Amino acid sequence: MATATSDLFIWSGTDKNGRQTKGEITAPSQALARAQLRQKGINPKTVRRKSKPLFSARKKPIKPADIAIFTRQMATMMKAGVPLVQSFDIVADGVENPSMKTLVSTIKNDVAGGTGLAVSLAKHPRHFDELFCSLVSAGESSGRLEVMLDRVATYKEKTESLKKKIKKAMTYPTAVIIVAIVVTGILLIKVVPQFAETFQSFGSDLPAFTLLVLSISEFVQKWWFIILIGMLGAVWGIREAKLRSVAFAEAIDKLALKAPVIGGIVHDAVIARFARTLATTFNAGVPLVEALESTAGAAGNSVFSKAILQIRDDVTTGATLYQSIKSTGLFPNMLLQMVSIGEESGQLDEMLDKVANHYEEAVDNAVDSLSSLMEPIIMSILGVLVGGLMVAMYLPIFMLGSVV
Repeated sequence: MATATSDLFIWSGTDKNGRQTKGEITAPSQALARAQLRQKGINPKTVRRKSKPLFSARKKPIKPADIAIFTRQMATMMKAGVPLVQSFDIVADGVENPSMKTLVSTIKNDVAGGTGLAVSLAKHPRHFDELFCSLVSAGESSGRLEVMLDRVATYKEKTESLKKKIKKAMTYPTAVIIVAIVVTGILLIKVVPQFAETFQSFGSDLPAFTLLVLSISEFVQKWWFIILIGMLGAVWGIREAKLRSVAFAEAIDKLALKAPVIGGIVHDAVIARFARTLATTFNAGVPLVEALESTAGAAGNSVFSKAILQIRDDVTTGATLYQSIKSTGLFPNMLLQMVSIGEESGQLDEMLDKVANHYEEAVDNAVDSLSSLMEPIIMSILGVLVGGLMVAMYLPIFMLGSVV
């Protein structure tokens, strides 16, 4: 279903006391802009669409962190007793990102027109996924929207925090690889050729190691542009293949789980996300089968997503959650025991929440340890690359000196 885009309008008019006032307002059309102003007690005289600059700056994208902040602000407003539509106005006034401000205003207009909040959010699936909308819908149905928004806000905050930890863990190794490639490329293209000119006047055979480095340097000098395009193309190709091919995405996710050091962090993060999502949905009153389906979509790893869907199918046939999870062979014993206790005591959401807290803390500690471990590894890798090239270049000079 298509949604109307909102534009910025400049208006002038009089307020309730008859004083002249003016400002800006976001609305899908001029008529709706006038209607919104009248609802605020303003009698609009002129309302015109604000012209856009000829070379407008690129719109700032809406990030998941923006959605998390928006959800927390809405939850706070609702718990304070502020009406829903007025909460949107307050939140929109404090938003700095123009794209986010437009999104909030669009949702507010839908809600003000009588559309339910969950339905209004579902019109923007890029920013509000099925899980988010399902939880909000459950809150609206039960008459506890403010409580549900608070839970959704907590869930989004925990999820974004976990994503940041994973990115932090991945950034360091990626930075090492990029720095190593750049430094090695500069040495091979700019430094090694200078030595090659000097070696031509030696009139003697060069060491095999030096000849190897010179051959690599010549190859890189001749084909560096093709190599660069190939590397960028490989990164782009892997990214596109992961998006388009389920089999390839599954292979990459399997590889990520088995990778040294990083694999453990990815595994713990997926377990934490599984426990957190299932705890939030189950606590919201969502039936277990539907909760598992939503959890599969939020797992973040295709291997575990497939396993969670299998758990859902097993639960549908009458198996307990503990038996269904155990049959996959992917989940740790701690989670299994906590699920078993939760099912027996009727406190499954609390047990899953504790599991999520444990594994989120484990990810945090692992990332800190990785950061400390990577510092000497960076120095070692750069030392071997740069030192190896320098040794190859100075080896003929040392040999010549020993002969003299």
